[in-house]
Amino acid sequence: MRTLLLPLLLLPLMPVKAEEPDIQCPGMNTIEMRWCASKSLEESEHSLKEQLPPETLENWKQATQEVCAVAYAPYRQGTIYPQMVLSCDDRLNRVLLQEMEGLVE
Repeated sequence: MRTLLLPLLLLPLMPVKAEEPDIQCPGMNTIEMRWCASKSLEESEHSLKEQLPPETLENWKQATQEVCAVAYAPYRQGTIYPQMVLSCDDRLNRVLLQEMEGLVE
């Protein structure tokens, strides 16, 4: 029994190389679509972070998450729900970014 435990105890000490998966967006299955939606949301949040004060950005994120959760509540039990909410948050971010560009031009 001890011989089996020793390798398992040492396993977490080994470094793990993290690589981004080789996914072509928009993705071909739920996992890939969710990953793509997450990456797109990260990009739009990064852009907003450069243009909004931190408190305003946090208020915006909270509001969009609440609105999107309500909009997709009928799908809450489905596997696609997280991806739908992420995509909704991203779309709202991108609309705000377009509105802000219109003010600058």
